[in-house]
Formats: sequence, C-alpha cells, structure tokens
Amino acid sequence: MQSQQKVKNEILKHSTAHLLAAAVLEMFPEAKFGIGPATEDGFYYDFDLPRTLIPEDLSLLENIMKKIIQKNYPFEKKEVTWENAYRHFKKARQFYKLEILEKIKKEEPEENVSLYKLNNFVDLCRGPHLDSSGEINPKAFKLIKISGAYWKGDEKNKQLQRIYGVVFPTPKELKKYLQQQEEAKKRDHRKLGEELELFMISPEVGKGLPLWLPKGAFIRKKLEDYMYNLERKNGYNFVYTPILAHENLYKQSGHLAHYKDDMYNPIDIEGENYYLKPMNCPHHHIIYKRKLRSYRDLPLRLSDFSLIHRFERSGVLTGLIRARCFSQNDAHIYCRQDQLKEEISHTLKLFQQVYHDFQIKNYWFRLSLPDLNNKEKYGDIENEDLWLKSAQIAREVLQKSKVKFIEEKGEAAFYGPKIDVQIKNVNGKEDTIATMQIDFYMPKRFNLEFINKEGKKERPVIFHRAIMGSFDRFFAFLLEQTGGNFPLWLSPLQVTILPVSERQKDYAQKIEKELLKNDIRVITNSKDESLGKRISESLKQKIPFLVIVGEKEKENSTLTVRNRDKKQETIQLLDFINKLKKEEKEKS
Repeated sequence: MQSQQKVKNEILKHSTAHLLAAAVLEMFPEAKFGIGPATEDGFYYDFDLPRTLIPEDLSLLENIMKKIIQKNYPFEKKEVTWENAYRHFKKARQFYKLEILEKIKKEEPEENVSLYKLNNFVDLCRGPHLDSSGEINPKAFKLIKISGAYWKGDEKNKQLQRIYGVVFPTPKELKKYLQQQEEAKKRDHRKLGEELELFMISPEVGKGLPLWLPKGAFIRKKLEDYMYNLERKNGYNFVYTPILAHENLYKQSGHLAHYKDDMYNPIDIEGENYYLKPMNCPHHHIIYKRKLRSYRDLPLRLSDFSLIHRFERSGVLTGLIRARCFSQNDAHIYCRQDQLKEEISHTLKLFQQVYHDFQIKNYWFRLSLPDLNNKEKYGDIENEDLWLKSAQIAREVLQKSKVKFIEEKGEAAFYGPKIDVQIKNVNGKEDTIATMQIDFYMPKRFNLEFINKEGKKERPVIFHRAIMGSFDRFFAFLLEQTGGNFPLWLSPLQVTILPVSERQKDYAQKIEKELLKNDIRVITNSKDESLGKRISESLKQKIPFLVIVGEKEKENSTLTVRNRDKKQETIQLLDFINKLKKEEKEKS
C-alpha cells in the first residue's frame, strides 16, 4: 500500500513539473528546456530563459499553472522513432533535448522514445503521468524558489535557471509542509550559529572553512571529551595522524581511483605529490602494520579525531553539514572473522548509549548492501560470498538487537556492506548521521595480517565506525534539533544572575562566587539597562537558567530562578546548586 502511494506521489510530482514547464512556455515562448524530475519534496525544472527570473515571477507562473489546470488538458503520450523525436526537437530549437537524445542513442540505439504533450508543451519523457492537468489540486502546489544550476551539473556548461516546487494530494498536506519549512528556517544551524555566536564562515578565510567561536568551541570540545571518555572505557586506543600524505598511500587505498573528484589537487613537495587527507583509514592501516600482530592482540580499536579535508563543490556547501574541512568521530576496529559479530553488536550498543545521552529519538538503521550489477562501483568485488556472509552477520546482529532497520541495495561502500543511522532532519528529509562499515577490501590492499592460533598468517577484518559521524555535522544536527536550547551539561553558559538594581549587586556577586566554586558556568548581568531588557537578552541567548535577585531575595537569602520554559520558583542557593549538579550528571 505504501509503495503504491509512493508511486502515485512520484507521478503527481513529475506531472506538476511538466505543468510548470507548460506555464513557462506560455510566459517565455523562446524558452529552452533542460530536465524536470521529481525530488524527495516535490519537483524542479531547469530552463534557459531570455532573462533572469525574479521572485515575483513565481506567483505569475503559479497563476498560469492554475489556468492550465482549470482547462483540464490531457497528458498525451506518443511513441515515436528516435529520428522523428530528433527532427521535432531540432525544429523547435530545443538543444538540451537533442543532447539527451544523443545519449539515448548511444545507450539504447534500437528503442523508440516517448513524448508527452500538455497543451503546447512537448517533452521527451518516459512517464508515466496523470491523465490530465485537472487531476492536480490548484490549492495543493507551490513554487518555492529559483536557483542557478549548471547543465548536467558540470561547471563548464551553461548555467540554467532552476525553479523548485512542491505538490501534494491535498491543501492540508501543503499547509503542513510549509509550516514545517518555516520552523526549519528558524532552526537552521547557520542562522542559530550566527545569533548565538557559535561559529562563523568568512569569505576572507574561504568557502566551507568554519571558524569556531568560543561558545561553539566549548560545546564542540564537550562532544569530543564525551566520546574520548566513552571510547577509552570501551577499549579504544587514540592516535593522531597528519592532515596530508604521499599520493602512494591513496593509490594503495583506492581513494585516488574512487574518490579523486572529492579530494583537493596535489601539493608538490620536493618533486613529489602529497594530498590533503580525505579520510583517516589509510593512515590507521599503516599504524596497524607497523608490527606483526598475534590473534591475541585482536580486536585492535584505533580512534582518531584528526582534521580531514574534502573538496565539496560550492553549490552544495551547507554550513557545518557540508563543509570542506571537519573532524570525524572516527575509529577502525581490526578483528578476526570470528570476532566480527561481537564487535558489530558492541558498536551498536555504543550507538544506542550515545543517542540516549543526547536524547536523539526516532532514528533507525539502514543495512546498506551492494548492487552487484553496478560494476562501476562494485567491480572490484572478488569474493562475493564474503560480502554476503558479512551482510548476513550484520543482519543477524540487527535482528537480535531488535532495533528498527531497513535494507537498501546499492548503498554499500565500495569496500563492504555498512550499517547507516538514518533520521529525519528539521526539513523532514531523511538524513544519514553516522555509519559503521565492514571491510574485507583494505586488508588485502595493505597486506594486513596477524598470526592465528595455528601459527599461520591470516587477514583481519576491518570495521569502520563513526558514532557521531563528524563532530561538526553532529553539532549542526544537535543545534537544529534543540533549536539552540542545549541541555545544561552542553551549555557554554548555564546561569545568568540579574540583580534588579544596584542595591542587590553585592548579593549577586556572592551567588556568582558560590556557583563558580561549584564549577557552574555563570555570569552576572548588571548592565545599566532595565530588568526586562536584560531578561530578554538572556532568553535570546538561550541560557538555561536566569537567577533574578531583588530586595526580597537578598533579605531572605533566596533566589528567584526562571528556566527557559518560563517556569519560575523561589529556592535556596544550596538547593539550586544541587539541582544543577544532578541535572548535569544525568545529562537530562
């Protein structure tokens, strides 16, 4: 039932993309058309237009779309030969469609092609589509933004104008989506990062290169300390690795073959090529093989918080979520095959503990499997049985743990199956926040061995895992999920003391001194401003507790405490300190 609904939604979205194109043709008869697929949220269409679009054009196009809906034009499908399609689009001077046709001829030379017509707009499309434009609810779609997009995603090609839209079966669903997007804008980590002075990205430093400000750096360090302590307790050994390495290392690992486009250009050092490190794994493999290991030495768990660099195109940079340098919560476990199940199970429990402590809910796991028909990505697979066996081990661990998980073909890494942690972000989209990967590929490439019980050499299995993914991305995720209302233990500033007037300043300082003595992060705000203004300022900074002290509190040696939920109580100082300590310890 769910898959049928998904197909219906895809048809609705794709049909609305054609509706948009038909409206653009009415508005700009000389328009050239790129592609117009359905997306997770809705649809888009790329256009080569005689002028640059402005936001006001969207409402004009929406009105034209509604008129086409009202006229209830049919979506007419026609199967034609490749030659007839080519003649049609050449006559219409639709050069982008001609390029698509040329690609089709190379890949499917004997096939006919299908054209879809809506009013005066004709598109090259496999379909399917709705029966007619009247099936689209005129109150259930919206054009939401305009952006630039290079033809075929290649910066060397012409930049087209992309119009994004959303569509739903009912106006109620559209309203819910738009409300969610408004809330997501408020929670955007880039906006909150600026308002709360957590991090910045400056053009003077460069795109995708974040600068951590004191408050953000404090929280980032708390995340690192938390993982360091947890991993040390669970048998991990910490290492540091350099941010660049000789090209031979990445040739050996296969990263130059598989990930070169995501790596920076080489740096010439004394006539030899070095690359900025895109991943820690090859460095850890060199550490492993520095000496011959015994089966008794395994599992060996190496953890690393070093900085890595990846070349993300400027068009996809998204604050801390997609940056060009970041630190992973990275670890590699080298184990025997008979230890793999236990290591996966142990790692799964660590994931669950971390997400419990950070109050992350409604996540699920995805068992990412290879698509063995995809020779480009999985062509190096030599031992298919080993892949299937490792996938079955992961499946059994997930089943035994009774966690929610799905399986998806084609999402495995090029070196082995993996378990990804999936969640819905504030935009309602599915997101991967962490991963663990089984690897039989690298031990062979790096000739990693250990001496087994029989005294013979054997290859270990490598288990890659990043519980927080990257600290940067996890920080952004937490910031958006909490809306900046970090729990007490993560808050850079936990308490602000606000004396009502100058007469209570000495009492406020006494409270501050006692809180500092108990390792509570506190400041006194006694600016020459109204109490209301100072309260408002503290609330905007999302400080967990405000302590307001007036003459009554001073006389009774009490505090009036207000939390972020605007709940207020009068309390003794010692009781307040104990309350804060308990909350911090419980990470509540």
